[in-house]
Amino acid sequence: MAGIPLSDDYPVRRVPVVTYLLIAVNVGVYLLSPLSQMAVWYGAEPLARACAVDVYIMRWAAVPAELLSGRQLADPSQCAGADFHKVPALSAFTSMFLHGSALHLLSNMVYLFVFGPCVEDRLGRLRYLGFYLVSGIVACYCFALGQGAEASVPLVGASGAISGVLGGYLVVQFRSRVITLVFGVIPVRLPGWVLVATYFVLQYFLYVSLTLFPGADTQTAYAAHVYGFVAGVIGGLLIYRIRWRAGSRLSDVH
Repeated sequence: MAGIPLSDDYPVRRVPVVTYLLIAVNVGVYLLSPLSQMAVWYGAEPLARACAVDVYIMRWAAVPAELLSGRQLADPSQCAGADFHKVPALSAFTSMFLHGSALHLLSNMVYLFVFGPCVEDRLGRLRYLGFYLVSGIVACYCFALGQGAEASVPLVGASGAISGVLGGYLVVQFRSRVITLVFGVIPVRLPGWVLVATYFVLQYFLYVSLTLFPGADTQTAYAAHVYGFVAGVIGGLLIYRIRWRAGSRLSDVH
C-alpha cells in the first residue's frame, strides 16, 4: 500500500466498536488458522501442515471459477478433510477474513485502524458494517469476473473491503490530515485525500500493468483493490448523502 499511515486527526465522537471488532476477528481468524505458527494443533510435520493449509484455503477462500459457476471445484489433493462441502457464494464473505501471512494481515489492519474509525463515525455503526462487507463482496465478485470462469487461484484477504473503507473516507472526510511514514521511515503530515488518492492511483497502475502484461507473476489481487475502492466511493456517496439529506429534512421540520 502507498505509505504507512500512523494516525488520523479526525476526532471521533464515540469508540469505533465495529472497526475494533473487525480487527479482532481478522487477527483471531489468522491466529487460529493453519497459516499461523501459533496454531500448533495442526501438527508440526511439514506435509501434514501443508495439507492443512491447502484444505483450509480451498474450503474458505473465494475461487473465481466457483463464484461464477456456483459449483464447488473438486480438490485434487489427497489430504485428509478434502471431502468438505462448500457454498461458493458464502466464500465471498469468508475470504475477507483470511490472510496468507502475518505481514499481509498487519498491512491491512494498520489501514483499517487508521481510516476505519472516521468512516464508522460518519456513517454510523450498522451502516459502516454493511458498507464494509458489501465493498469486500463486490470487490471479490468483480475480481472473479475479471479472472474468468476457468480461474482456480483462490482469493484471500480483507484488502477489497479495506479499499472500500478508503474510498468511503475520500467521500466523508477527505479534509483530515494523516501522519504517514513515507519510504517507511520519514513521518510526514499529509492531507488524507492525498494518501488515499495515491493509494488508488498506485493500485490502478499495477492492475493495468498486469492487464497489459498478463504473464507477470504476482500474488496480489490489485483488481480487487481497485473495485473495492470504487465500490467504497459509490457506497459512501449513497449512504452519506442520503443520511445527510434525511438529517436536513428533519431539521427543516423542527
